[in-house]
Amino acid sequence: MARIIVVDDNEMLRESVVEALQREDHQVAAFADPAEALKAVRAGACDCVVSDLKMPGMDGVTLLREVRAAGSEAAFILMTAFGTVDTAVAAMKLGAFDYIQKPFDAERLCLLVERAVQTASLRSENEALRRSLTDGGPREMVGDSTCMRRLRDTIARVAASSNTVLIQGESGTGKELLARAIHEASPRRERPMLCLNCAALSGNLLESELFGHERGAFTGADRTRKGRFELADGGTLLLDEVSEIPPSLQAKLLRVLQERQFERVGSSMTRAVDVRVIATTNRNLQDWVARKRFREDLFFRLSVLPITVPPLRERREDVPVLIDHFLTRAAARAGRPRLRVDERAMRMLIDYDWPGNVRELENLCERATVLVQDGILTVQLVGPWLQPIHRAESFEAPLRPGHILEDMERQLIERTLREHQGHRARTAAALGIGVRTLGLKLKQWRQQQTAGLRACGAGG
Repeated sequence: MARIIVVDDNEMLRESVVEALQREDHQVAAFADPAEALKAVRAGACDCVVSDLKMPGMDGVTLLREVRAAGSEAAFILMTAFGTVDTAVAAMKLGAFDYIQKPFDAERLCLLVERAVQTASLRSENEALRRSLTDGGPREMVGDSTCMRRLRDTIARVAASSNTVLIQGESGTGKELLARAIHEASPRRERPMLCLNCAALSGNLLESELFGHERGAFTGADRTRKGRFELADGGTLLLDEVSEIPPSLQAKLLRVLQERQFERVGSSMTRAVDVRVIATTNRNLQDWVARKRFREDLFFRLSVLPITVPPLRERREDVPVLIDHFLTRAAARAGRPRLRVDERAMRMLIDYDWPGNVRELENLCERATVLVQDGILTVQLVGPWLQPIHRAESFEAPLRPGHILEDMERQLIERTLREHQGHRARTAAALGIGVRTLGLKLKQWRQQQTAGLRACGAGG
């Protein structure tokens, strides 16, 4: 759901546009007066402005200039008549995302808005990451251990290439962060980087997300939709948990990697695409190939440039620096003084095996910031939070923190949601996770709660 402002002095057209966008579950505010629309942009967050070009008092180009002058990076789409197309094209040089020529159908407008919002969001994320780049790697890649220095060197070498990258490592080691660092250091950094969690979707939905579909291709396909490969053209596509792609789709993925061509679901028209693929997995893919669960030819195509992210227990010297980083950030988010860690507690944290890796350490720092009242993290406080967990010898299964840390994560997310009045995008940004990740966690918790209620009902 995006927050959209519609500006048009023609009441009938304005209401028609609003209705079409609301059917797509967008939050829409409409204005006949551009000056009032500008006030709304200045007063609150806005993802996209859809404005008529010719209006009394202030035309669309002037409104665009004022929106940018107000510091808003919202995507801007102009609605224009045939005779003003040249002006609309000129407006794109001033920062407009695109224009749509009247008359237009609602489906075309909604597709344009979806693409504009997604592109603006990606640019915002990428710009934030670009600002964090320093000394060949993002500041989020905290640590000066030997393996971290090697990892930064690898990023610099791999980024210059357009070959596929396979990033392997245990859950919580920062594989997605590494993928973004590669994109931001690459010649494709001005183009979008899209991400897709392959484990979160069924086979049919995953195929549609990857390659897009035509209207009527399957039940519920009421409009044509571009897939991630098409949307990421010229940029980078991150396939998170690539090991979870079903065998039926592995051959199609191999083809697009080899031939740079694909067809949308329900279409026979072949489309060419230029996308760099970065894949991540917390499984040992070579072992999966041996078990016939993953295609060998796809494995070799993905692992042209293989990278293994070390677990936190193999770079313990980075633990104090990471703790300082996470506690400082957590204190800033919570508006509280930064915690101090006493010497014995620090030694315990350094000696701990961290089965949940950097993510577990970050969660612990967030929890401590919320719960510790006297400003000092001691052994007595931190000890019960460190649970002895059996660690697998390979990447075979996702490694998770214990139930205590899961409860902490849930409490943190619920509290942050309340702080942002239930707004998922702002909550995800505050937590440093993706909106899709947040949605999946909330869905999982709702399902667990429903199952629990059903169990109680059955027992009663």
